[in-house]
Amino acid sequence: MTSHSFNQSFFSLTLTHGSTDSFLKEKKQIAEELNPGERARILRKLDWHLLPFVSLLYMLSFLDRANVGNAKVAGMSQDLHLIGFRYNIAAAVFFILYSFAEVPSNIALKLFRPSRWIPTIMIAWGLVMTLMCLVDSFRSLIVARLFLGLTEAGLFPGVTYYISLWYPRSEQSKRIAIFFSAATVAGAFGGLLAYGIEHMEGIGGLHGWQWIFLLEGIATLLVACLSFFLMHDYPETAKFLTETERAYVIDMLKQDANNLATHYHIRFVLQAMKDYKTYVQVLIYMGLLVPVYAIALFTPTIINQLGYSAAHAQLLSAPPFLAGCITTISVGICSDKYKIRGPFIIGGAFVSIMGYILLYCDGRPAMSYAGVCLAAIGVYPTIAVDLAWAGSNAGGDLKRGVVIAMVIGLGNLGGICSSFIYIDPPNFHIGHGTMMGFLFLSILLSLFAMWDYNRLNKKKIAQCRAQGLTDSRRDEFKDMGDASPLFRYAI
Repeated sequence: MTSHSFNQSFFSLTLTHGSTDSFLKEKKQIAEELNPGERARILRKLDWHLLPFVSLLYMLSFLDRANVGNAKVAGMSQDLHLIGFRYNIAAAVFFILYSFAEVPSNIALKLFRPSRWIPTIMIAWGLVMTLMCLVDSFRSLIVARLFLGLTEAGLFPGVTYYISLWYPRSEQSKRIAIFFSAATVAGAFGGLLAYGIEHMEGIGGLHGWQWIFLLEGIATLLVACLSFFLMHDYPETAKFLTETERAYVIDMLKQDANNLATHYHIRFVLQAMKDYKTYVQVLIYMGLLVPVYAIALFTPTIINQLGYSAAHAQLLSAPPFLAGCITTISVGICSDKYKIRGPFIIGGAFVSIMGYILLYCDGRPAMSYAGVCLAAIGVYPTIAVDLAWAGSNAGGDLKRGVVIAMVIGLGNLGGICSSFIYIDPPNFHIGHGTMMGFLFLSILLSLFAMWDYNRLNKKKIAQCRAQGLTDSRRDEFKDMGDASPLFRYAI
């Protein structure tokens, strides 16, 4: 069925059936009759209208939070006298308010429109980032990083939740992977950008590292202003979809969610907070995120310690992130294709561990650099897959939003740890050993989660058979979230 014949059949039906009930019934019938080619076309249409822009937003977010690592190599440490653990403290304080503001932000996203909430927080962090060019002491850097963490907190969990409101669970991993790959692009682009901006040293009376903060902050503000006009809220209000495409997307999401509740109520927040599976996912995510932040914050420093100049360290920090970008998207696509999550997390963590073993055991620059690349290639893809796993196994819109925010928020407390472990140059044995420990934690908990989800699925299947429960009774369980006997967990 072509797009033309698809819309033609829809309009002929609207002319034939005058009543509203008949109109809706026929529209749903068309949605149900869509062939795989039409389904793929509609999903591609969503992709082109949603993913490029939200990926740009996250690239700016990650660029702004991680550019402190580039600024350090560009001379900030000397100018602000960041001796001892001062740089580590400046990197760590970002995560304090960042971690605790994410759940309230996702609730606000549910209560307000995404096209208003997300651009607003972007303007807030863009202003903070721009004004960071004025910091002139360790104390002012700490204050700026605290407020940057507070204002940036809502973007990553917000967009992850936003994606889950547009796509069925089996289609989310590759979309989150594309979105999260912007972090790897930011890591690569940040090094190249910092290399160029460093040469602005002295212009306008500012150091090169101050220009890094200023120019990247202005870029965020410009995109934030565009966001008010370019972001779409929900499938129900998407102007780029035809009436029938909109009906299909809405029906597809309802079927995928087993008609679970979509409205706001405090009990759905409590469901997320009381569920032990939420905290298992928090720890899995934390074990993966500590290496991700360590790579972002310390890759230029690690490469610099291998004997390369500061300028070459900025340039050489790009390839590991570019490699991570490619594998992030590839693994996300494979995860959706085979509809499994846990094995890809475990496999990626093992690859990253191999990289850290190289870094730990071999001090030669070439082998150590290969270790950095392997560490990035392995761990970056696991983040998107794990967030898709956590979100798809939380039933109901609001519970899903709170679970995603809790996983990202509490998991980001690991960022504090990643800021304090690379303290023994030039070999950084403490840092590399700690990374391996966190990755093994994620592997073990992923194995437990896979076993537990499989156990719960078998229990629900047995209950449905014993009690004769079918999809026709799904409205009876709409407020139960993933505890519904009709809900099935992804493995």
